[in-house]
Amino acid sequence: MTDKKSLRKQFSALRKTLKNEVSDSAITARLLSLNEIASADTVLLYASFGSEINTWELAEKLIWLGKITAFPRCGENGSMTFHCVSELSQLRNGTAGKYGICEPYAELHEPPLAAQTVCIVPGLAFTPDGGRLGYGGGYYDRFLAGFPKICRIALAYEGMLTNELPLMSHDLKVDIIVTEERTVLCK
Repeated sequence: MTDKKSLRKQFSALRKTLKNEVSDSAITARLLSLNEIASADTVLLYASFGSEINTWELAEKLIWLGKITAFPRCGENGSMTFHCVSELSQLRNGTAGKYGICEPYAELHEPPLAAQTVCIVPGLAFTPDGGRLGYGGGYYDRFLAGFPKICRIALAYEGMLTNELPLMSHDLKVDIIVTEERTVLCK
């Protein structure tokens, strides 16, 4: 099997060819139809950039639905915290955040995290059993390790699913994968 660095490059290039607004809208609609989202009190959401599935439309809809919606801030030593936003203007321009990703302002409060919290987890590729190839920083693995009861959902183009990934024991799996074609229940 190929190493993670090579796979990241391969899946990043592939995702660029799969990126399109119609698929992004289909993924958003499918995600919003899930019971896990309907019953969630808080949704932790990443700020999409580049060829990632667009999460901006999703964020607007979650806020409109009255869901507590929070975005991550990457801190020192690989730490990550989430901060609540009630409108997208509460996110700093991507040039100010770590890695060039939009982040919420630090003074915004952190959300309550409970069994009804859902985390939308970014990634480059996924296996049907929930394995995830992230970007290599380990932020989500470290954060989610402290909250094992949070439902973890990945958004992915169908072409980003693969049968195998080189996973380590610290690589946390997702519970559900939503693509433009289907919803994969991983457990």
